[in-house]
Order: sequence, then C-alpha cells, then structure tokens
Amino acid sequence: MREKKINPVLRQVLELGPTILFFLIYLRIKEDTFTIAGTEYTGFIVATLIFVPILLVAMAILWALTRTLSRMQIFTAFMVIFFGGLTAWFNDERFFKMKTSIVYGFFAVILGIGLMRGRSYLQWIMGEFLPMKPEGWMIFTRRVALMFLALAVANEIIWRTQTTELWVKLETFAFPAVLFVFLWAQIVMLQRYLIEPEEQPEI
Repeated sequence: MREKKINPVLRQVLELGPTILFFLIYLRIKEDTFTIAGTEYTGFIVATLIFVPILLVAMAILWALTRTLSRMQIFTAFMVIFFGGLTAWFNDERFFKMKTSIVYGFFAVILGIGLMRGRSYLQWIMGEFLPMKPEGWMIFTRRVALMFLALAVANEIIWRTQTTELWVKLETFAFPAVLFVFLWAQIVMLQRYLIEPEEQPEI
C-alpha cells in the first residue's frame, strides 16, 4: 500500500512526541513513590508505564494517517513494550535502561550480517528515499553499523555508572541528536555516490 503523505511537522510530533512526554513526566514525578496493588514503584517506572500506551497511541495515529509504519518503528515499539513490561513486572528500572543497548546492538548485528553477505540492509530500508550507488550503500552501512555499536556500548557505560536522571536526558536528547548529526554528515560525505533522479516527462 502506498504511503499517504502527511504534514511533516505532524509526523515529527507523532514520532518524537512520546519520548519528549516521557522525559517531561519523569521530571515531574522522579522524586515520587507510587503504591500500586501493594507494591511500591519509583517515578521512573511509573513514567515508563505511562510511556508505553502513549507510544502505542502515537503509532496508531501515524498508521491511520499514513497507512504505513517502518520496520524500525515496529521493532522499536516491540522492544519498548517488552522491556517496559519487564521493568514493571520485576519492579526493576534496569530492564528499560538496557533496552536501548539491545536495540542499538541488534541494529548493528543485523547490518553486520548483511555486510558479511555482501548486502546492505540499509538500502532495503532507505533505498526508495535515498537513491545511491551500491558501493555507497556498503560504505554507509559499515559506518552506521559501527555507530550503532558505539551507541550500544555508550548506553551500557552510562546507565551502569551514571544517575537515572542523566541517563533519561541523554536517552531523550543526546543519543537521537548524535545519530541524526552522524547520518546527516555521512550523506553529505557520500554525495558522489548519490544517484540524481531522472527528470519526469511532462504530461
């Protein structure tokens, strides 16, 4: 099914809004303790429980408007639900924190498997939006795989050695910003591999 176009600002709100709301909710209740069914939960865990349905609603709206979701969005949502559930079930915030390492690590492994097979899985995901020669895709994929691996390692170090508040701030703003700047820089550096779109004939 062809993707329906929506306002890019609305798309950004639906894609980034849940994470920002999680950050704001956490800041509001981070010092509080909540008792649910006789069990005490920290503000972080409660913020995580609130984040999951917010994310699902945002994705449902995005799908209703565009009739499509990327494989990366679906996988990330699954991981959020799964590790959010483990966090609540075991009353242990470490599960949600390690989720980020697993997601980034999974992407690095998948891209690495593709590279070993001489294929770029990034091209499969992004090829329609970023026409590029095969050699460019291989270079791009190698660099992105290494970046995902570096982010996974960085997350493990940060959540194990730093405060929860610092981790939430880095998870919400720093990691996405670093990844965005990295991807943008790579596209600029790989300009010579880009394929110019052919001019469309006039009807």
